[in-house]
This record gives sequence, C-alpha cells and structure tokens, in this order.
Amino acid sequence: MAVILGISAFYHDSAAAIVVDGKLIAAAQEERFTRIKHTEVFPVNAVKFCLEEAGFTIDELDAVVFYDKPLLKFERLLQTYYSFAPKGLISFLKAMPVWLSEKLFLRKKIKDGLAEVEDYDKRKLKMLFTEHHLSHAASAFYPSNFEEAAILTIDGVGEWCTASIGIGKGNSIELVKEMNFPHSVGLLYSAFTYYLGFKVNSGEYKLMGLAPYGRVDSEETKKFVELIKTKLVEIKEDGSLWLNQYYFNYATGLRMVKDDRWKALFGVERKEDESDLTQTHCNLALAIQLVTEEIVLKMAQEAKKLTGLNKLCMAGGVALNCVANGKLEAANIFDEIYIQPASGDCGGAAGAAMAISSMYFDEKRIISTEEDAMNGTYLGPYYSSKEIEQMSRKRKAVFDQYDNFDELNKVIATKISEGNVIGWFQGRMEFGPRALGNRSIIADPTSLEMQSKLNLKIKYREGFRPFAPSVLEEDISEYFDLKSKSPYMLLVAPVSEKYRTDLPVNYNNLPMMDQLKTERSKLQPITHVDFSARIQSVSKRTNPRYWELINAFKQKSGIGMVVNTSFNVRGEPIVCTPDDAFRCFMSTEMDYLVIENYVFTKTAQIDFENKEKWRIAFAKD
Repeated sequence: MAVILGISAFYHDSAAAIVVDGKLIAAAQEERFTRIKHTEVFPVNAVKFCLEEAGFTIDELDAVVFYDKPLLKFERLLQTYYSFAPKGLISFLKAMPVWLSEKLFLRKKIKDGLAEVEDYDKRKLKMLFTEHHLSHAASAFYPSNFEEAAILTIDGVGEWCTASIGIGKGNSIELVKEMNFPHSVGLLYSAFTYYLGFKVNSGEYKLMGLAPYGRVDSEETKKFVELIKTKLVEIKEDGSLWLNQYYFNYATGLRMVKDDRWKALFGVERKEDESDLTQTHCNLALAIQLVTEEIVLKMAQEAKKLTGLNKLCMAGGVALNCVANGKLEAANIFDEIYIQPASGDCGGAAGAAMAISSMYFDEKRIISTEEDAMNGTYLGPYYSSKEIEQMSRKRKAVFDQYDNFDELNKVIATKISEGNVIGWFQGRMEFGPRALGNRSIIADPTSLEMQSKLNLKIKYREGFRPFAPSVLEEDISEYFDLKSKSPYMLLVAPVSEKYRTDLPVNYNNLPMMDQLKTERSKLQPITHVDFSARIQSVSKRTNPRYWELINAFKQKSGIGMVVNTSFNVRGEPIVCTPDDAFRCFMSTEMDYLVIENYVFTKTAQIDFENKEKWRIAFAKD
C-alpha cells in the first residue's frame, strides 16, 4: 500500500491531495483555510488536513510529489529571455532574484513547508516531481471510469508544454503530442481576459460569462474574429497554433499584451477594471470565445485521429471553459467525455499523486462502472455538531436544530419557494472551483428578480454574471437539451424550448443590461441571455442530502432544480468552516443559513445600506 501526498504551489491555487492504495482520500485548496483567494503559498493547512483525514504522518508517507518540474520551467525562462534579448530586460531583472533565491531551491522550500506541518525525518523523505501536463493528464484519466481513453490537456503553460494529447490505458499514460510555449490557447484567452479588464488566472470565467452578450451576427464581431485569426493567431488543422508575438508581451514583459498595438488592431482601448462595459467589449469577448471553441474542437478531432479511441479525458485550465465543453459534447466526436472538475493548477496536486501511485508504485487502479473516483469532489473538511455548536456559542447565534432531515428539507423548500435565499452548508467541502451543493447559496429558479438579487445583495459582484442550476439527475432532459450527466457543472447546454418565453422583436439589439432584465424563460435566473445554462446534475448516490432538498422543492413547486452559486462574496474564497459560513451569512442579505441540521436566522436588524462596514467588521474578526 503506497501513501502519496501531492502538492501544487508557488504559482496560483496552491493545494494538497493524498492518495492511499490508489484511492484519492482527501484534497483541498489552501485558499479555503487562509481566506486569501488563489493563494500561491505552500499549502501548510491543506497538507495538515489531508494527513489528518487519511490518518498518516509525514514520516509514514511513501512519497511527496510536486506537480511540475521547476528546473525545466527555469530552462524555458532562460531560453525565452535569450531568444527575445535585448527585450524583456526589466522582466528578467525582476524574475531572476526570485528564481535564484527561491524557486531553484524548491526541494528545500517544500521540506521547510512540511516542517511547518509537523516534525519529521527529512532524511527519509522521498520527494518526486512530475511534469505539469502529466499531472493534468493523470488528474483526468485515473479518476475516470475508462479503462482506455484519449487524453487532452490544455492550459496556459507548464514547463514548456501548453497543450498535449495522450493515451491512458490501465495504469499507464503516454503523452504522444505536445504544443510548446509561447504558443498557447490558455495564454491567448488570458490575454483577452486582461484586455477586457478582468484578472488573469481568475477572471477567465467572467470573460466566458460576458461572451453571450456579444452579437454573433454583428459585423463588428465578425471583424474581431477575422482579426484574431489573421493577425494574432494562425490555427492549424490539428488544433495547434502560432501566436504572433508582435502583439503579445507575456513571454518577456510584465503584461499580457502590448496595449498600444491591440488598440490599433481592434480600435478599442483596454478596459479598466471598474469602467462600464460596452457592446464592443461584449463582441470582443464573444469573438475570442468562438475562436477558442474552434481550437478546442480541432484539438479534440486530432486526439481522436491520433488515438482512434472513443472516449476522451480532459484537464487543464481551458477544460474549465464549459461553453467550449458543451460544444464539444454536442459535436459527438467521442462517445463519452470525462472532464476533471479541478482542472486548474489545484487539481495538479491530485493528478501528481495519482500519477506516482499508478506509474511509480504500480498501485492497482480500481475502475467503477457507475461513478468516477472524485467522490463528487467532496474531498475537503467535514465539521461535527460539536464544532457547529461551538461556533454558535462564540457568535451568539440563534438556531433551530432538526432531528429529522426530511422535516428540515420541507421547511427550507418552503422558504425557497417564498423567495428566500439560503446558505447551504453540508458534509465535506468541494475540491476545485465549483460549489456543488455542500458549500452553496441556493434560491428559487423561477423568480424573475433572483439573478439581480443574488448578484447585487448577496454576491456583491458584476450584474451581468449568470447563475447555474442544480437539477435532479433524472430530470435533466426535462429542462435542458443535454443527454449526458453534468455532475461537475462543466457543460453548458440550451434551456429546453418549452421553458422559453417569446422575446421582443428588438431583443438582440438591446443594450446588455436590458437584455438581462428581459423575461426570456420560466427559469429566468439560470437562463443566460443566449438561452444557455451551466448545468449541475445532482445524483442521489453522490450527494443524497442535496438531492433530497431539491426533491423536496420539486414536491412543493413542481420544479426539480434550484439556483446554485458558490457560498462566498466577490473577492473571497468559498467558505470552509461553519464560522466562515456564519460570517458570510451575516455580512450579506441571505435570509437563512443551514449548516447540517441547524437552521440559523438573523437576530438583529442589519444596516444593509452600510453592508461594507459589516463585511470589514467580520473580516477583522
């Protein structure tokens, strides 16, 4: 029996995961413990949790594995600066001290980080390193229930590789084709993320949410697509691409693109963070989304051609583009597609541990015929009644405790049907970027005002952002044009015609916020302006408590779904502990908080006109 600890750190989304006897036991992102979103620090807290959950000490580990190879990355950095010299001097002078003092000595940094977790014998520690895209590939293939599959990984950049095609069979993975830096789909998409005023490595999903406001038949959108494909990127038939570095600055500069050249090319200035969105911004977002979808489809077709296999596994940051995933699913290139729910760098920790378990220690892979090995992503901490009641006493919180969970569900289903917003905290925290019913904010999917209410009064975020439905797995085809399951909210599909409403004749020419407010569906909060939805199908086997709540709402309303958004506010990570949940609940206009069998209510009149004061007060606490 091999016990492997996987670690990702020092770039963004630090995380840890532990694999025992070939099984993923626990995994968590460090941000959930430190409350610093996308933190890059060594994941001391996540490692500590994983060890405690699995019941092992560091000395009892067979290996600790890091999710990429820093010396290869340093080689790429040096060769890139050499190739572009004398350009990039400022960036070089800024990067080199960090590399020379820290990142070249990563083995020592990891050992020092582990020493913060607990005392251990450093002489006995076996430390291994996997290549970045092998970590991604392993994170997708090994948890899948496929004996054999093609593997496609697409992200910004690992060491040199930016995308790869591989074959997984049994315990082994072979990467058969790679695309290398500086040519990258992920970096191309991130360049537009930057130019449209969002934060790179975290704002890409905002860009994806903005794209449907673009007008696909607009001459401006068509012009943008043409400029991207003729000036910025050359797309080959196999999906590989060549990026014109004349317009980009990420290789040796401190910014993603050369702003002045993009302004001259597209005729629009880079959007500042808080400036108003225009239709031109929406059209530009749609243009890069369409180009990205074309590239992903071509890469998938090449993976099918190279491997001849009928099943596909995907990972890497671009695999979180659920709109592209939905197009790929609908294209029927493969019979089945499995996408790693933690496809970004945090999932690299789990992938590295699984790769070493299978390929180094030759642990037998257990393949289920029904569920994957990600356990619904419910791999994080769980909190007991004792811990919930301790928090309640500390916060002087008022709650009702229900002995009968069915009774609680009926009460909460009624509250949802009455227009209330519920903080829903159950079981083990999810691993990855999505809240999937254990750390979620939920609401009525039939309310016309709910999208605006959730964005402005609960999440404190951009009003254009759509919300996702959590739908009973057996009801998915009732509401959506999707034949397969979507347990991890990684597929976008159209809302069924019978739930759509007639649109005004000028709908497509309305300003974006007027489009948003136009009634277009009987399921308004989860129906984006293009009639799409980012779907989570909820299985009674994987998450019985969440399934039972949604089913109770169905008995009350006739609708087998709820609105689901992550339990956090803008700029903060998803909540981890009961205390995190209570503080978020009290600093927003949520109506009720459910933690396990406890239902919390607000006991004081909160001045929500000065809600920022409350948020600051709770943050200091």
